[in-house]
Amino acid sequence: MSTATRGHRAVVPTSGAPLPIDAPQSGPVAVLPDPTDLHVTAVTEAGGTVASLDADTRGLVWLDPRDPSGLADALDAAPGIGWVQLPFAGVDAFAHLIQEHGDRVLFTSAKGAYAEPVAEHALALTLGTLRVLQKRARAHSWATEPEGVSLYGRNVVVIGAGGIALEYIRLLAPFDVDVTVVRRSADPVAGASRTVTTDQLDEVLPDADVVMIAAAMTSGTAKLFGERQFALMKPSARLVNIARGGLVDTDALVEALRTGAIAAAGLDVTDPEPLPDGHPLWSEPGAVITPHQADTPEMVAPLLAERVRLNTTAFLDGSGEGFVGVVDPVAGY
Repeated sequence: MSTATRGHRAVVPTSGAPLPIDAPQSGPVAVLPDPTDLHVTAVTEAGGTVASLDADTRGLVWLDPRDPSGLADALDAAPGIGWVQLPFAGVDAFAHLIQEHGDRVLFTSAKGAYAEPVAEHALALTLGTLRVLQKRARAHSWATEPEGVSLYGRNVVVIGAGGIALEYIRLLAPFDVDVTVVRRSADPVAGASRTVTTDQLDEVLPDADVVMIAAAMTSGTAKLFGERQFALMKPSARLVNIARGGLVDTDALVEALRTGAIAAAGLDVTDPEPLPDGHPLWSEPGAVITPHQADTPEMVAPLLAERVRLNTTAFLDGSGEGFVGVVDPVAGY
């Protein structure tokens, strides 16, 4: 069931990345591992044929985001594969395979497909931290000191400009906030007052009331947020991260919360992940942590199925055009 079917406006970014030298050729598609009826049906509804992985396989829908070695084995076993659909928007776990096979295999991801549920969760963490719900949830007695900040009219910095970021900005519209987007290019983003490049991040942090991270995890963005960035932020600022835990230096975040460099952090992702029992973040009053469940399997299964249907249609067309969520092997997302 597509987002269009549900009556919502889908945010589906495409990519201008060049296709591999050998464009995908239509043929049997394997759905691995543990194929579900939903994803098999998505292939067949597009006119495709689902078959076992063998030398004749030309397309692969890979459903396990935590098994890059399994995908590597599949690519070795079926050298005729020209297209691989990955299950998540983040593809950092498969980065080495994308680089290794990117000259002959077109990789597509789920970027943009899960925008609605993840952006909704980002908004929940934004509102929760502003209204100090992380503190209220831990309370054992009635508070007497008034606390909490309204989102209306605030300055929000959004890092990234993919589907999740765009949907988050759309959800922010009723709050009349001023949005600054930080991304690789300075091209304008709908709903944002201004767009700046990543090298200008430090310049926009001092005015931010909320910083929401929705950037891809690459070698260039690892620990994008560290001691310097927290020092530049307001003591009243909130950090929200629904992208990857490795984008933030965890030790620096703990120290920023402990010293009051920032007021709160809403995290659906952490580094390390899962966050170990007894880690200082668990007991930090300024942190609210959810266990990487901004999108549950029940939420994303139909959304991934729709992405599979769209890309199977493009794959069978044979022209190399029409794919959604193309991964740029150079950029890494």
